Amino acid sequence: MTEMHQVVAHDAWINARTALLAKEKEFTRLRDELSRQRRDLPWEVVDREYIFDGPTGKQSLSDLFDGRSQLVVYHFMFDPSWEEGCPHCSFWADSFDPNVVHLKARDVTMTAVSRAPAEKLARYQKRMGWTFHWVSSFDNDFNYDYGASFRPEQEAFYNYELKGELSPDREGMSVFFKDSEGTIFHTYSSYARGIDLLNAAYNYLDLVPKGRDEEGRPPQFWVRRRDEYDR
Repeated sequence: MTEMHQVVAHDAWINARTALLAKEKEFTRLRDELSRQRRDLPWEVVDREYIFDGPTGKQSLSDLFDGRSQLVVYHFMFDPSWEEGCPHCSFWADSFDPNVVHLKARDVTMTAVSRAPAEKLARYQKRMGWTFHWVSSFDNDFNYDYGASFRPEQEAFYNYELKGELSPDREGMSVFFKDSEGTIFHTYSSYARGIDLLNAAYNYLDLVPKGRDEEGRPPQFWVRRRDEYDR
């Protein structure tokens, strides 16, 4: 790799790094503005009742807030017919546990939702060593209503455009707010590359010389479940 890369003296490196720093600062300001615009999006009322099944039994969408006013839901790909969760969503989920306590301190609850039955989620979660809250939408339309699951007869509307046929489940995240009267609002959802910021490993890889090293190959071609790399 070094034979393809420019190697310079320290002063030249500082000059190049300083020039890039100016672009990074501009990107940070643009990201802050984009985040502000995201928070300013209009909301929609959640007017359907959803009952989930999880480690503590049946829970409504309201229950998932766990006493807080903000809820982040990760739509974890786990078809009811599968015995294991999606390896790519598992790659994302490895970033969840360390952040849950910090989110709680800022009035945010995080949970994952999948269509697989609760007993399959619990079995796979134990295998992976995760502790974040994870519930099943097997008996409701939650993942369908929020654009992360698709019925065979549907033309999939994913990431805000019609996609034709897709796999029954795709990755995504949705955000909800509950006011003092108990009314729940859907405030934001994002899919595909829009959830990259939730993946701590990818943010580290974006810093190193080889980056994600996926060019010319399918995205995440190298990803395995955390207990499968040494097999």
